[in-house]
Amino acid sequence: MKGTVSTSTIKPWPALWSLVIGFFMILIDTTIVSVANPAIMRGLDAGVDRVLWVTSAYLLAYAVPLLVTGRLGDRFGPKRVYLIGLVVFTVASALCGFSGSIEMLIVARVLQGLGASLMTPQTMAVITRTFPPDRRGAAMGLWGATAGVATLVGPLLGGVLVDAFGWEWIFFVNVPVGIIGFVLAARFVPTLQIQSHSFDILGVVLSAVGLFLIVFGIQEGASYDWGVIVGPISVWGLIIAGVVVLVGFVAWQAINPKEPLVPLSLFRDRNFSVANLGITTMGFAVTSMSLPLIFFYQQVLGMSPTQSALMTMPMALASGGLAPLVGRLTDRMNPRTFAATGLALFATAMVLFWVLIHPGQNIVLLLLPSLLLGIANSCIWGPLSQSATRNLPPAQAGAGSGVYNTTRQFGAVLGSASIAALMQSRITAELPAGAGASGAATELSGQVLPAFLHDGFAAAMGQSMLLPGAVALLGAIVVSFMERPTPVARPAAASTPAE
Repeated sequence: MKGTVSTSTIKPWPALWSLVIGFFMILIDTTIVSVANPAIMRGLDAGVDRVLWVTSAYLLAYAVPLLVTGRLGDRFGPKRVYLIGLVVFTVASALCGFSGSIEMLIVARVLQGLGASLMTPQTMAVITRTFPPDRRGAAMGLWGATAGVATLVGPLLGGVLVDAFGWEWIFFVNVPVGIIGFVLAARFVPTLQIQSHSFDILGVVLSAVGLFLIVFGIQEGASYDWGVIVGPISVWGLIIAGVVVLVGFVAWQAINPKEPLVPLSLFRDRNFSVANLGITTMGFAVTSMSLPLIFFYQQVLGMSPTQSALMTMPMALASGGLAPLVGRLTDRMNPRTFAATGLALFATAMVLFWVLIHPGQNIVLLLLPSLLLGIANSCIWGPLSQSATRNLPPAQAGAGSGVYNTTRQFGAVLGSASIAALMQSRITAELPAGAGASGAATELSGQVLPAFLHDGFAAAMGQSMLLPGAVALLGAIVVSFMERPTPVARPAAASTPAE
């Protein structure tokens, strides 16, 4: 096709490294805000319930369009869609930094999420379309290392920037990185053959409405005491309506006479289905676990943003160091072994945090579950991604990567909303009589708490860690049902991709 590059001349590794820069940046913004939440609360005079929407708004705007943005990559080319998304993300990052109110920040984060949604499916689509199946393990190892390290480095980078320059710089730092990423992607990412697709408008609307109703209901439930919001509309009514709408979305995908947004035929591949369930639990767990930890470090132990972020260093080092090795091993071993083990280790780390989180704890002990988390992450991202994409045909690379990233972000959105609701509930229950009932869950100022509140607040944060632990354990059970991939014979012409 005119304007495309022959696959024999493609150099996949330079292309992948160029895309990894942008992918790393957008994933960092999933977790970087967690360490800056107390500073944002003070700077913009916002409560916990509002500042948590800074994360949830980004995740929601990121997750909802992923199904269609994957198809946009197939239709207009992954390189073009990726570059457009990178521009949107970079501009939105600047707007976030200049925000003068919590409302403006939330709106800018929505725009940032839309840019991220355009970019993410293209990274997996390029891997699927430029690397042969028997070499994707190494490529997905790099992709997995990027995902794992980014979600853990986010709080560390955020802490340094907040202490040194202010919370605004967790967003301003994206601007130069975005410009560099644009130049490299424009230079090294190939222009791949495009596919003709129609767009399922009804499917987009149903998926967006259903997801929003569920997330809004879960996150705002505590604010309305899980009762009536206005008139006949209740919190549980919204959540149930969201589930019904999503069921309607799946039914529409099954009967759509044209081209569905989600080709359900993708799920005939057992490993694709199981990997999507597994990455949903991982998205939930990794997003939800950072919030209670950061609040405990800063508001009970009195750590600065940088000090609290340094507590994640063992995670980042272990994950970044081991993920490429795991990626190479999954080309020869069963990815199920790594993924199931990683999720089980993740759950174990959450239980350890629950045991160790209390006032006056020796911080060296808190580094042990952090190290365990890094090992767990290195075993999860790459193997699950390889299992999901191994059997995807090129024509469905965009749709498949869109579905996979949607399920990951769907888990992250639910994790963010659920942990917010659980934290507020446990704070109210555990603080001394009067403190919890007076609305401390939404009135915390981001400052170190008075000593008489430390025990109750620490107990609430420790209990909250059990939620991501339970979900990770569920993920370990689910991915144990993955099949061992069928060995793929290496074609002579594609045995060694150009690097």
